[in-house]
Amino acid sequence: MTATPQGIFGRYLHAGTLSRDADALAELFTEDGVFEAPLVPAGHVFPVAWPAGRRFAPEWPSTTSGWLAAPGPTGGGAADPAKSGFLLHETADPDVFIAEIDAAFDAAGESVTISLVQIFRLRDGKIALLRDYFAPDTVA
Repeated sequence: MTATPQGIFGRYLHAGTLSRDADALAELFTEDGVFEAPLVPAGHVFPVAWPAGRRFAPEWPSTTSGWLAAPGPTGGGAADPAKSGFLLHETADPDVFIAEIDAAFDAAGESVTISLVQIFRLRDGKIALLRDYFAPDTVA
């Protein structure tokens, strides 16, 4: 089966945001895959970059995506798929796609939306590099 951006992104959302299954999320990455958040200052709670692969789960034991459960406006609230949305953009390079995401969370009885852009670089049908661009003030 050929890995399409829609298929990979769908599995990424299910493993990370919906089921918070760190092992399933790690399976989506190459063994040397990297997850980066280039706009977050060094030394911040959310690491600027770290190896994904099998080391993803121990570094974030209670979550599978830093912006999803890190302190800040979301307060680690539950994702609300009905209020969230995304748009995928394919590029001239078949191994690169971009996701525009408006992620809605229910936190402390309030709905909070975080807008972000993620750039996925694939290798052999898995995520080799994921760059997560969001406002640094969305994590404490």
